[in-house]
Order: sequence, then structure tokens, then C-alpha cells
Amino acid sequence: MHVFLRMVKLLLVVALVHLVSACAPEVGSPEWCKSIAEKPKGDLTMNEAKDYAKHCVFK
Repeated sequence: MHVFLRMVKLLLVVALVHLVSACAPEVGSPEWCKSIAEKPKGDLTMNEAKDYAKHCVFK
């Protein structure tokens, strides 16, 4: 029974993470461009900076 409860908790955590990550706007969408533009430039990852330039600056 103890192992079953651990598995249920693990599945709930995985489902919650999946739901939360699905709420992020699609890369290149106007909402995504706006959110990246408002983010401090020092907090951008290399991939975010590259995608921002590709999808928002050099359309």
C-alpha cells in the first residue's frame, strides 16, 4: 500500500508539472515576444535570445 501511495503522488506531481508547462506561450507568438522583451536581458538563456532575434526582431 505504501508503494502505491508513492506512485500516485509521483503521478500527480508529473501531471501538475505537465499542466503548468503547457501554459507557456508558443515560441514566436506575440505573447511570447512581449514576455521575453519584458524579461531582464541578463536572465535570458542563449536559446531564448536566439529565438527572440529570429522570431521577434528579424521577422
